[in-house]
Amino acid sequence: MTAPTLPQGRRLAPPDVVTLGAHGMRTRPLRAVLSALGIAIGVAAMVAVIAVPASAQQALHDKLAALGTTLLTAGPGQSFTGGTVYLPDNAVAMAKRIGPVTGASATGKVTTATIRRSDKVALGDTSGVAVLAAKDNLLGVLGGKPYGGSFLNGGNEKFPVVVLGAVAASRLGIDHVDPAHPTQVYIGGHWFTVAGVLDAMPLAPEIERAALVGWDVAQQLLGFNGHPSTVYLTAQESAVSDVRAVLGATINPKAPNEVAVQRPSDVLAAQELTQSTYSALFLGLGGVALLVGGVGVANTMVISVLERRREIGLRRALGATRRQVRGQFLAESVLLAGLGGLVGVLIGVLVTAGYRC
Repeated sequence: MTAPTLPQGRRLAPPDVVTLGAHGMRTRPLRAVLSALGIAIGVAAMVAVIAVPASAQQALHDKLAALGTTLLTAGPGQSFTGGTVYLPDNAVAMAKRIGPVTGASATGKVTTATIRRSDKVALGDTSGVAVLAAKDNLLGVLGGKPYGGSFLNGGNEKFPVVVLGAVAASRLGIDHVDPAHPTQVYIGGHWFTVAGVLDAMPLAPEIERAALVGWDVAQQLLGFNGHPSTVYLTAQESAVSDVRAVLGATINPKAPNEVAVQRPSDVLAAQELTQSTYSALFLGLGGVALLVGGVGVANTMVISVLERRREIGLRRALGATRRQVRGQFLAESVLLAGLGGLVGVLIGVLVTAGYRC
């Protein structure tokens, strides 16, 4: 008597393997969805933590390129005795004597006056807006421009007019300038007409939160002492470091150590470096999330194999080879990971697009 002949195994085509893998996923749909969700969360986290910081860093880089890095500021530092420090009256003129300097201007804090929307507003309610005396060439040095109206000039700087920074105008409730219907604010017991509102100035945020009046008017009406509190200057890009090194001694030869010199663009550069550090940290966290999702898929497949031992035995009895069985479960895991990865990429792209908007 001859032994029974076992059925011969047949090589499965790739579409057949994919079909078997998809069938295995359909038998446990909830488990498949949850496993794919773990991968989706990990991939979305990876895409977001790479794309969002990269977008922010590129925005900062573009801002630095647009604003330039040639601006320097000088202000009163600290004295050895701890007393009040003032810059000399002629600090701007002294700064202009430095060869590579291409422009210089100044503002001065008017500590004897406050600004209010009207004389009916309480004396202490200044809306966080400072009053500064300004030179008429300030915008040219800072590269700023009026959002509405005009800046101080030879025709109006000797009159009680004021130019508001973008934030100051918002806090005072002034969103436009209409020459036909002039707006006035109350500064130091005098009415000043709003001549203009400035656009945003990222390299000089203190200007955005200030009310700027003419230098002479500030001295005549508001008790300004005439000492500049901040000197702004621009220099040739190749000589910025050299100008920075001699600026203190130039504008205040008697006490160069009492002059604080800064480069506003360094703040943006520091922000860019900080974002790079956080990007690396978030990338690591995203990798952990992706690893957790991968472990979840592996766990699902292990449990699936244990639960389907009878199915595996039946397939083996019908002639399926070990390789074909492995291919079925491998196809299931690839489909799970692929589905989760695709959803994760879409979520990450949407998050990045939402951040950019």
